[in-house]
Amino acid sequence: MTNQSTLRDHALAFHALHIPGRPLVLPNAWDAVSARLVEDAGAAAVATTSAGLAWALGAADGDRLGRDRALDAVARITAAVRVPVSADIESGYAEDPEGVADTVRAVLAAGAVGVNIEDALYEEGSGPLRPVAEQAERIAAAREAADAEGVPLFVNARIDTFLRGAGAVDATLERAAAFRAAGADGIFVPGVVDPETVRALVKGVDGPLNVLVGPGAPPVAELAALGVARVSAGSSLAEAVHAVARRAARELLDAGTYGALADGLAYGELNTLLAGER
Repeated sequence: MTNQSTLRDHALAFHALHIPGRPLVLPNAWDAVSARLVEDAGAAAVATTSAGLAWALGAADGDRLGRDRALDAVARITAAVRVPVSADIESGYAEDPEGVADTVRAVLAAGAVGVNIEDALYEEGSGPLRPVAEQAERIAAAREAADAEGVPLFVNARIDTFLRGAGAVDATLERAAAFRAAGADGIFVPGVVDPETVRALVKGVDGPLNVLVGPGAPPVAELAALGVARVSAGSSLAEAVHAVARRAARELLDAGTYGALADGLAYGELNTLLAGER
């Protein structure tokens, strides 16, 4: 378990990485080996992908994974790397603000110093997004729980207006203002990468803006020029890895050949990476 002094140091270092125009770039990880590979590639921090982590544990994404299983995986990730770790905790793995506070305490116990908390709802018959005031209470609970532990946890408020078709720039900025007032440190708006919209969000959000990237998105340098402070790959690395696994399996079973395996990392390289003292 990481001690409080180390947690505070990691949290402060993680905060300092969010610089508009010089964004923190996060190729999101989902298990210990992907986290080590991301760190070894030069990442200044590691962030988890809730989707990739859930898939690795045999569950679907979207508030279907329980807190204990998720944070046990986060603890293995923090133990595998030296850099700060931020945990994607979906909606907080809880029904109410008190439960979100419990989750945040468990996140800190797992050694992570940042969280993503999303405002999407997945229950059948619910609206696409949690009401602003309700979500603000959950963010405030996360903030208060971390502050009570003496750790400046980076609370990244994810706003799914664009992903869920629940509004555009104005609605997003309204939510961002409320969530920042509740204690969020940054704002994450997945589902939008067109430069004009990103520029409007950067201008309107009082705090560091995080965007989600993947194939078809502008290069990091272009997003940096727009003032973005954080760039996340989300589940795209996990999706790419699983695509290779499926392609290789089908080739082996159907053709009996091994071409999809040709560019794999060597056994010795992976084994050495994980054998080192952390």
